[in-house]
Amino acid sequence: MYRYIKGTVEEINLDSIVIENNGIGYSIMMSSNAISRYSIGDNAKVYTKLIVREDDMYLCGFYSGEERKMFDLLTSVSKIGPKVGLSILSFAEPKQLGAYIISGDITKLSKAPGVGKKTAERIVLELKDKIDKTAVEFEPTLLETKPAVFTEDEAVDALMALGYTQAESKEAVSFVKSPGMNTEDIIKKALIYISSKMMK
Repeated sequence: MYRYIKGTVEEINLDSIVIENNGIGYSIMMSSNAISRYSIGDNAKVYTKLIVREDDMYLCGFYSGEERKMFDLLTSVSKIGPKVGLSILSFAEPKQLGAYIISGDITKLSKAPGVGKKTAERIVLELKDKIDKTAVEFEPTLLETKPAVFTEDEAVDALMALGYTQAESKEAVSFVKSPGMNTEDIIKKALIYISSKMMK
């Protein structure tokens, strides 16, 4: 129900926007990252999810299907409700969150509003195998300025942290590497290479 709503942005608030569609103003709760993408007067398409509680009913909104999918994953974790899910999405983009989760970065995740160390550990435990490894975004590292051999080693280590074997990781990195590539580029292309092999 209410998969998405198209209309004109009439109001922008700290944690929500109002979209008018056919004379009806829909108040939609969103992450701050999503809200920052809109301006009053925009003709917008907002992906939505209707949340029904015993004493309340409200719409949560997302700027993309990817953000909505991450919200669904986060709120499937025990003790994470819609408001905490949106606050986590305000902390980082879906691709960044995916990278934190599959690499088990408890420190980064625990910095999100409403998320402590125990909750971050639950997120990693329950979602690590559900994240699309080809749709994540690793943060740039200082290793990008080091000689290529170190960049390659860092890429192999990152792939192994995602659950691939050393042999798979080395093969993928050797296949995709080329002069001038940084660590992040190597990891992204290596993930695509591994996924294409698995589909054959």
